[in-house]
Amino acid sequence: MTKLKIKSGDTVRVIAGDHKGSEGKVLSVLREKNKAIVEGVNMVSKHQKPSAQNPQGGIVKKEAPIQVSNLSLLTSKGETTRVGYRVEGDKKVRFSKKSNEVI
Repeated sequence: MTKLKIKSGDTVRVIAGDHKGSEGKVLSVLREKNKAIVEGVNMVSKHQKPSAQNPQGGIVKKEAPIQVSNLSLLTSKGETTRVGYRVEGDKKVRFSKKSNEVI
């Protein structure tokens, strides 16, 4: 399994593909597939069979995973940046390579 530089809760921008330029919050990260699910991005229509919790069934819109390589982390100022790691005291922290601030 590879180490990913994006965690759930991060704000990211899509930098490649059909949804290039759109931004959102990472809902979950699928480490084994190298993908992430971003809120409001890459929406797909999924047909759902009627079930106990959804007796009506029908077509549901939901987010599909996006390759992590197509995502870039956003700084507090809203600009894209690469992620680095460093040890501060006895903690390992992520930092923005563009602004050098701790994320």
